Amino acid sequence: MSTANTIAPRELHAARYYWEDLEPGFSFETASRTVTEADVVNFAALSADYNRVHVDAEYAASTPWGARIAHGMLVASIVSGLNTRTVINQLLEPSLIGMLETRIRFPKPTLIGDTIKARIEISDRRETSNPARGIVDFKRVAVNQRGEIVCECEVRMMVSRRTQANS
Repeated sequence: MSTANTIAPRELHAARYYWEDLEPGFSFETASRTVTEADVVNFAALSADYNRVHVDAEYAASTPWGARIAHGMLVASIVSGLNTRTVINQLLEPSLIGMLETRIRFPKPTLIGDTIKARIEISDRRETSNPARGIVDFKRVAVNQRGEIVCECEVRMMVSRRTQANS
């Protein structure tokens, strides 16, 4: 039996978010994750980005950071992955048509051993000329264990709208 605040397990398969459910200002947090040595080494191999600040401990010790740092794109990817683990994203996933744009900033570096989590906010949404879909802008802000912002992503997605056929 379900109440206004819960969904019975047998009803979960029908739970789905649409464009109309994503009100600007709504926000949620992800779980946290520690960036490991293996993450950085594997990302360097996968991306072929062997910049010394990521892979050379002696060189990195001489930089303003004093140690090796994670690749920015690795950090952005981890933030994206943390987002996909949220219940909000899982309910939205069947309605996601595609990513249209991403803008990323890295105000501070992420060091190996840092633990990051993200706050996701719906910053804007708008209709399109096609009534079956709309555009939603998400702001993802990742912070480390010291509360420092290490990554800011603005992600624009195309999302299915609730139509008479979907209602």
